[in-house]
Parts: sequence; C-alpha cells; structure tokens
Amino acid sequence: MLNISQFISSQITGRPASMFLPDIEANRERLNALVNGKKLLVIGGAGTIGSSFIRAILPFRPAQLVVVDLSENGLTELTRDLRSTYGMYVPEDYRTYPLNFADPVFEKLFRQNHGFHIVANFSAHKHVRSEKDRWSVQALLENNVLKARRLLDLLSEFPPEHFFCVSTDKAANPVNIMGASKRIMEDMIMASSDKFKVCTARFANVAFSNGSLLAGFIERMMKHQPLSSPCDVRRYFVSPEESGQICMLACLLGRNREIFFPKLGEEQMMTFSSIADRFLLASGHTPKYCSCEEEARRFAAEMPEDSEEYPVYYFKSDTTGEKDFEEFYVPGEHLDLNRFRALGIIDSVQPRPVAELNRFFSELSVILDRPETTKAEIVACMKQYLPNFMHEEKGKNLDRKM
Repeated sequence: MLNISQFISSQITGRPASMFLPDIEANRERLNALVNGKKLLVIGGAGTIGSSFIRAILPFRPAQLVVVDLSENGLTELTRDLRSTYGMYVPEDYRTYPLNFADPVFEKLFRQNHGFHIVANFSAHKHVRSEKDRWSVQALLENNVLKARRLLDLLSEFPPEHFFCVSTDKAANPVNIMGASKRIMEDMIMASSDKFKVCTARFANVAFSNGSLLAGFIERMMKHQPLSSPCDVRRYFVSPEESGQICMLACLLGRNREIFFPKLGEEQMMTFSSIADRFLLASGHTPKYCSCEEEARRFAAEMPEDSEEYPVYYFKSDTTGEKDFEEFYVPGEHLDLNRFRALGIIDSVQPRPVAELNRFFSELSVILDRPETTKAEIVACMKQYLPNFMHEEKGKNLDRKM
C-alpha cells in the first residue's frame, strides 16, 4: 500500500519535514504558556485541517478540548485516531458533539461552558464545486458567512483570548464564489477585532485532504476507475500536518487583525495532472493517456487486474470559478516577511466600516429570501461589495466532470 505521507513529502512538497517546525521550535515556550491549562473549542474539527490543528495544539496540553462538527463519523475517527496515537496527549475533559455551530443547542453549550480561551473555526464550504446554482451558492454563503457572523455575536458574550477562522488563498483576487465568500469572511471577523483578537490564514491546497481531487485518486484506484484532472491549473500544496500548524501558529502567535500565509515560491506550484502521473508511477503503474472520459472509462472497465497501464484523462479547465494560479496577497496589502521563518503576514489590516458590512448583509439577505432570485443576482450583489471579484460564468461546473 502506498504511504501517502511519504508520497506527499517526496513527490509533492519536496520537504522531508514540515516547513513550520523551525517556527514551532523557536516559539515552543510561548506556545506552551498560551495553551497549557486553557479551554479550547474547535469547530469543524473532524475535517482534514481542523483535525490537523488539533494534533498540532494538543502537545501544549490544554485543559479542555471541545470539538464540534456535522460529521458524526468524522468525530468518531478523530477520537479513535487521537486515542490510538502513541504519546498523544488528550485532556481529561475531551468532548465531541455532532452538531451545527449555528444550532441553538450549540449556543446553550457555549454559554454553559462560559466560553473558551481559544476558539478556532474550520467549518466551511471549501470547494469551487459548491458553485452550481442559487441553492448551492446560498448554502455556501450561509455556512461561510452568515452562520459565522452569528458565531461572532455569541463570542462577544464571552470573548476568547484567541479567535481564528480559516480563510483560503482563493480570497486573494477571487474569481469564484467560494473565494469571494472567504474574502467577505475576512472583513467580517476583522470588524469584531475591537472585541477580541482575530486572526486568519490563507494557505495552499492541502494535499490529499478529505474530498480533494488528490484524495479522489485513491478512491478511483480502489474502484478500478480512471483518474481525471485538469492539466493547466497550477496550485501550491502543503501537507495535512502543515495545514494544521499554519493555523495553530496564526491563531496563537498572530497579533490582532493579521492574515498569515506560507512562504512558497512560484516555482513550487504543481499541476494536478503531474501529481496524478507521479501517483500512478509510485503505485506501480504507467499512465494510459486517453482522449476523452468515455475512452478512459472503457479502458478501466476492460483492463485486467494486473494491468500495468492505468487510464487517465487530462483536460484544459473550462468550468466556472477555476483560476490558472494561486496567490496569497494583492497589491496594497502590507506584508511582514521577517517575523517567522516560513510564514508571511499581512499585517496592519484595517477593518472595513461596519456600516458597509451591515449594508451588504442586508442586501444579500433580501436577495436570498426572494424565491425568484438567480445565481447571477447573488454574484452581482457580491461584486458590488467586492469590486475585484472577477467572476466569469462559463455555464459549466465540476459536477459535470469525472
């Protein structure tokens, strides 16, 4: 069986160890002082990034860990993983709850606990795939923005010492609704920075994260189905371990109103198709390049169990919301590139006027409440708030691809 962690290290990131270990070691005493004996709440903690954040912060021995996630199965696996890992510290007060952080029962839980010292929110619609029609877009905005806004109101009752809400590199010069929603989320949390410290992080694709295209390669091979990916889209990649460490460092060591990002050079970007080729070679196969989806499906259906060749179909991206490359910051954002070895920081972020945010939320709510609302009207509302939101509707989405 292919060791995915080793594959990521040798074939994707090219790093034998996490790029953030030196920063963690340099700040170990401070991190311990900030976490030891504290109450920790992780929302969306069963996902790849949230669970990696938990594994990164537990060595600093919080007194309490409460994890909230919609996935009951995910929480079960998180618990089994933590309990089965040699040397892993799990606090005596460790609780998981399969519920929505916007539910009334969550508010009761939060108030009964008198808040938390550290709150990290990883609940998000993270896929460009979420952009299909008005219903999928509304669900995305509800989760990434509107519910997160209600969370901020709740946090104001018991202000945490550290609040972190995950963003994405797609928030810089967004071209898709997911990225634009995260850019709005950044403005939204910054507006609460007069009540408690807020930080976020824009980071690269997490290699083999839950639901990602790369994780899908494993599923496809288990089911003897072809691999498929765009050949012209370049992305930065970090390992799952690194994704949690970015967020931990930003959450705990970030100053108020800062946005963190990994220091990665353009030469480190990779295409999905090149990773697919490497994945097949590492699995003992050679790629069989097919000219269309049907040819790839037919070859997969007819190939013998011991076939060395494995079908792949690579294509040029033609779906709504895809960006040729990723970027972590835009002109005009002030950068601090010296405080950490492997992390850059967008600092001195000025909160957008609350009146502008409230006006946008009011207009968005009216649009979403109208039965006849279209996706185009939602996009137009977002473009009015984000003038650099360069959305282009192509009439195709990723659900039409293998």
